[in-house]
Amino acid sequence: MLRGIGDDAAVIRSSPGRTLLLTTDLLAEGIHFDLETATFEDIGYKAAVANLSDIAAMGGTPRYMLVAVAIPPSRTSAEVERLYRGLMRACRPYKVELVGGDTSASRHGLFLSITLTGFAQAGLALTRDGARVGDLLYVTGTLGDSLAGLNLLVTGRKRRIPAGGGSNERHRQYLRYLVDRHLHPTPRIKEGQLLATHRLATAAIDLSDGLSGDLAHVCEESGVGAEIETTALPLSPACRAYAAASRTDPVRLALTGGEDYELLFTISPGNRAKLDRLAQRTGCRFSRIGTVRPKRFGLRLRRGNGSLRRLAIAGYQHFQDLRTIPQGAAWSR
Repeated sequence: MLRGIGDDAAVIRSSPGRTLLLTTDLLAEGIHFDLETATFEDIGYKAAVANLSDIAAMGGTPRYMLVAVAIPPSRTSAEVERLYRGLMRACRPYKVELVGGDTSASRHGLFLSITLTGFAQAGLALTRDGARVGDLLYVTGTLGDSLAGLNLLVTGRKRRIPAGGGSNERHRQYLRYLVDRHLHPTPRIKEGQLLATHRLATAAIDLSDGLSGDLAHVCEESGVGAEIETTALPLSPACRAYAAASRTDPVRLALTGGEDYELLFTISPGNRAKLDRLAQRTGCRFSRIGTVRPKRFGLRLRRGNGSLRRLAIAGYQHFQDLRTIPQGAAWSR
């Protein structure tokens, strides 16, 4: 074994030139998903993405999947088929094969456990412990969309979707975009592979627990601190519109919203131009959001006015009082 507990996937020495990647996630109804805001196909899709994103964060290629399901008697075979349809819809673009699993009865809701294997080139798997002082912090894509989408689903269930500015058609497009970003996120497989094969990332993690929480994981593993520039956080027009309509701070959405499944990574300053050229050539979106600082600096936010404040760790936390976790607010990590 080359890497065990502490990263997005275990790394095991296998054939010459390759390392085996292994990751697993468990999802429980009422904790990780809510059937009032997601269909069975949505649940299957996102469960697969949670695992695919772990492989992406390691710079790897996903390959084989095993699925174990515990099904309550109230559920039908057609619903279970839709669950698997969602799983395979997420996996098909990456040629992941379903090779086995198990089924069981459940007395207390639906449970879904996925194990995914993949591989990375020997010596190129990305890990969380390589960030160094002076490295630049980057993320892929945009942040906060998934949390905004979840909020829309929950308020929509209560018939209180906030009215947006601009045309009605644009408003509908924004709603659809944010909800889709929550229910059907994109695992950044391509981006992770590019960072690994071009030897650009010194550390990486996927954003499943929220930027603040996952940044803390990288800093802890690497023994460093970090400074985030709030004005540099990449926010989609839809997320900005939602924040304005709901009187929510978009920075809070970006920092605390988990399940965007973007990648957070660090690179040395000398590789910045190379990353820019790679982004231009491939169409991938990489945004610099801060800098790695000494451990004694801690985790801090720099506001637009130049002031610094401590970054509160406000992402999803396992094993907190379960009564405080909104149903559907946290998927598998």
